[in-house]
Amino acid sequence: MKQLIFFILVLSTVSINAQCAMCKAVAENGDAEMAEGLNAGIMFLMAFPYILVGGVLFLIYRYKTKKKN
Repeated sequence: MKQLIFFILVLSTVSINAQCAMCKAVAENGDAEMAEGLNAGIMFLMAFPYILVGGVLFLIYRYKTKKKN
């Protein structure tokens, strides 16, 4: 089972470089306004997973503390 998971992870990382052709083109363009927009978009997309994970962890914490009382 561990070998299968490792194999899947290795294969999934091969295509990571190919997924960001437009991001690379915008960043290499040298336009500061477009680069700032790219950075803002990345931050916007990164915020939601952290918010979701934090919300789930908070709900688990609240559930466990209510259970103790």
